[in-house]
Amino acid sequence: MEKENIPPSGARGQIVIIDYGAGNIQSIKFAIDRLGYTAILSHDPQEIKNADKVIFPGVGEASSAMKKLKESGLDTLIPTLQQPVLGICLGMQLMCNYSEEGNTDGLGIFDVNVVRFSESSSPAGRDVKIPQIQWNSISKLSSPLFKNVAEDAFIYMVHSYYAPVTDQTIAVSDYGIPYSAAFAKANFYGTQFHPEKSSRVGEQILKNFLQL
Repeated sequence: MEKENIPPSGARGQIVIIDYGAGNIQSIKFAIDRLGYTAILSHDPQEIKNADKVIFPGVGEASSAMKKLKESGLDTLIPTLQQPVLGICLGMQLMCNYSEEGNTDGLGIFDVNVVRFSESSSPAGRDVKIPQIQWNSISKLSSPLFKNVAEDAFIYMVHSYYAPVTDQTIAVSDYGIPYSAAFAKANFYGTQFHPEKSSRVGEQILKNFLQL
């Protein structure tokens, strides 16, 4: 007799990756598949509302991505979700109040404005190149999202804009100045980095989110 296909410990219900035309959705889906979970891609409001976990990705330019969210009504839906929601990269930035990129109003979930890195000499005494495209470390980890993740673990960053450190920050990185590598507020989480591209550390963070 074949064994029943039992999901990993902590998995239940549907995992939905929001597909709104501005995300690196396939790489996230493949990362979830590798962990032994199954996720669907959807922009259907009812499927998103009924999901057990929601992942809100984003790659591209803030104002264009927000326009796509508004066209589908997802800009009003996402802030009302009650299940765990994870915003990734631009997705996290769109969950903030405002972004300087394209003079864009965000979803207002995280109480902070997103600003552009400066190419001038930083307080650390070095110039920064924009965008930041590199492996960087995360520290001051303070959330179950980082269970079994070591301080100063390395993750993969690709971004020109950043969110300053606030009381909702759960991980900090540094690129000339310290900034928020991750946020948490109630059921909402956000990572500036790409967990799906961050090797075993990223896999652990995705696994932690799926087991919240």
